[in-house]
Amino acid sequence: MTVEQITKVIYDAIDDKLGQDISIINIGKVSSLCDYFVIATASSQRQVKAIADNVEDELTKYDIEPRGKEGYDSQVWVLLDYGDVMVHIFNEENREFYNLEKLWKDAPYVNIEELN
Repeated sequence: MTVEQITKVIYDAIDDKLGQDISIINIGKVSSLCDYFVIATASSQRQVKAIADNVEDELTKYDIEPRGKEGYDSQVWVLLDYGDVMVHIFNEENREFYNLEKLWKDAPYVNIEELN
C-alpha cells in the first residue's frame, strides 16, 4: 500500500467511529519526521480508545502494525506511529492545548479527496 492509501484507511477508520475535526497535514513538506500527521478529536476517553482501536484493527487487515503507540493508559491523547503516518487522537481539551496544527503551521493541509 502507498502512504496515501494508508492515510485514507486511517481517515476512514477515524470517521467510522465518529472522530471529529479530522485533519491531515503533509508534514513531509517541512520535516523528515514522517509524511503525514492525521489528527482527530474524540468527545470522551472511551471514544479516544475506540478510535485508536479501530485504526489499528483496519490497518491490521493489511498486515500493517504500528511501530509504536503511546497514551493508551490515559486515553486523552493516543499516538499511533505507522512510520510514514502518525495518528494523533485527542480529547477536546488536549487537542486545544497542544494545538499541533499551529505548531506545524508551515505544513500544508491535505484534503481527503486528494489521496488516491
